[in-house]
Amino acid sequence: MRELQVDVVVVGAGPAGENAAGRCADARLSVAVVERQLVGGECSYWGCIPSKTLLRPGDAVAAARRVPGAAEAVTGGVDAQSAFAQRDYMTSHWQDTGQAKWLADRNITLVRGAGRLAGDRVVKVTPEDGDTTQVTASRAVVLATGTAAAIPPVDGLRDIRVWDNRGATAAKELPLRLLVLGGGAIGAEMAQGFYRLGCPEVTVVEGTDRLVPREEPFAGEELRTAFEAEGITVITGVLLQKVRREAADAPVEATLADGRELVADEILVAVGRRPATADLGLDSVGLQPGRFVEVDDHMRATGVSGGWLYAIGDCNGRALLTHMGKYQARIAADVIIGKGEPTATDVVPRVTFTDPQVAAVGLTEEQAREQDLPVRTVSYGTGDVPGSYVRGNGLGGTSMLVVDTERRIVVGATFTGQDVQELLHSATVAVVGRVPLEVLGHAVPSFPTVSEVWLHLLEQCGV
Repeated sequence: MRELQVDVVVVGAGPAGENAAGRCADARLSVAVVERQLVGGECSYWGCIPSKTLLRPGDAVAAARRVPGAAEAVTGGVDAQSAFAQRDYMTSHWQDTGQAKWLADRNITLVRGAGRLAGDRVVKVTPEDGDTTQVTASRAVVLATGTAAAIPPVDGLRDIRVWDNRGATAAKELPLRLLVLGGGAIGAEMAQGFYRLGCPEVTVVEGTDRLVPREEPFAGEELRTAFEAEGITVITGVLLQKVRREAADAPVEATLADGRELVADEILVAVGRRPATADLGLDSVGLQPGRFVEVDDHMRATGVSGGWLYAIGDCNGRALLTHMGKYQARIAADVIIGKGEPTATDVVPRVTFTDPQVAAVGLTEEQAREQDLPVRTVSYGTGDVPGSYVRGNGLGGTSMLVVDTERRIVVGATFTGQDVQELLHSATVAVVGRVPLEVLGHAVPSFPTVSEVWLHLLEQCGV
């Protein structure tokens, strides 16, 4: 068995792990990163990068069709094979040479294999072939192992071939009929993405009463209207009861709880994520395998004495988003390198990259009221400002703020419409900074931009 001594061991080389490792290495600590698959992780190869690459052609064509003069130039549909080729380019054809070089350039040691905790500050790494490496950290071990797709307990679902996010984002061909189980961000994005790539029949089944159920109700309603106008079938408020395939290449036969039957060539399961911690050796340090690793606001794992174990990104369950994992990596690394005890914010910006997009930050109205905050909401049409008119016809959408009426600050915001992700950071700054409404009134948006919607929202707040 090979032995390696370093200051910091990071288990998992996705965006969170890479950022923690890089920040520690920049502070001249010796760092080892353990990765059993590809350096770059889920986001780079099967998540954010390939999914948004596949969504982009359909978005571009739809946007052009809203602009007189450009619309006349759109004479065909999306070329799926070109989109797949661009996806392959963006994922480096699922090769991690470039990202492994990023580690090497920072003198970070890459240890390939499955890492497991083996006691205080010790990680044992077992490669697919070769000797085990025992890595011992003098300062900290950082867990950044992410999540995997959850498969719900539907009769027959575990017995058949299904797509999860990896199957969808790595697809080489379009199915004629696609059944999407789950109407959250992944399910909604992939449903519209594949429909616009040329999949003739797409059906979304969501067990709750609306799409993107964790966001404001109007967002799900607007998204459903848009999907159905395009030709995507949306079924909400009904659970999937059972599925079957008579053969590996046979269609999927699905039965809903209300008795309806659906047939599809592929089924994408997108109902949530589970922590990739089942085989991480958590029991060796007194934690429960297979669960999210609970952490404090400094990203230290609670329940482990000595303050040497950290968990960042999806595996801690606080916010299953790449940008939040990268942010948590900065928090953890700063604690490890001695830059103080920074406290992580609980304000989470998030975007569902559908058309219309759903961009939100902070609390929904329902969440705010559950916390007994004295709030009111104000809304204005995202498409009802001159900045939207010049971008095309019929952009539509809604902008809404959740305002704490006692503190006179914004605690949540949601924007729907075309390209509203670019409105989100201003709202994030307002929420994180607890900027008073009267101060926000002096932040003047340029004309003609969609950000002028802020003027109308603040006017309703008496600013």
